[in-house]
Amino acid sequence: MLKTSWYDLPIMSVTPLDAGEVRRIAALAHLALTDDEVGLFGRQLAEILDYVRQIQSEDTTGVTPMSHAATGDAHERPDVPHASLTRADALKNAPEAALESGLFKVPRVMA
Repeated sequence: MLKTSWYDLPIMSVTPLDAGEVRRIAALAHLALTDDEVGLFGRQLAEILDYVRQIQSEDTTGVTPMSHAATGDAHERPDVPHASLTRADALKNAPEAALESGLFKVPRVMA
């Protein structure tokens, strides 16, 4: 039986995920999975869906719907300019800085 939640979306019904369904979901995400991964991800997805079902079963009668957990702008600070680190101070924190040239050394990412 499908109930509806306070926002009128159907609550998920209990359906196990078989290997075919896991492979279909993986294909949507462009993932190639081994048979072991299909089993592992199937169990993990089932646990996630069970948790979602558990959350959806909570009674939210009288709870005002909202789009964000935080209200107002309490989490934002004013944008006030201030002095930044000097080059020498920034390079002091770098694991492999080229102090003589004033640059950061980073691993090569392209061959």
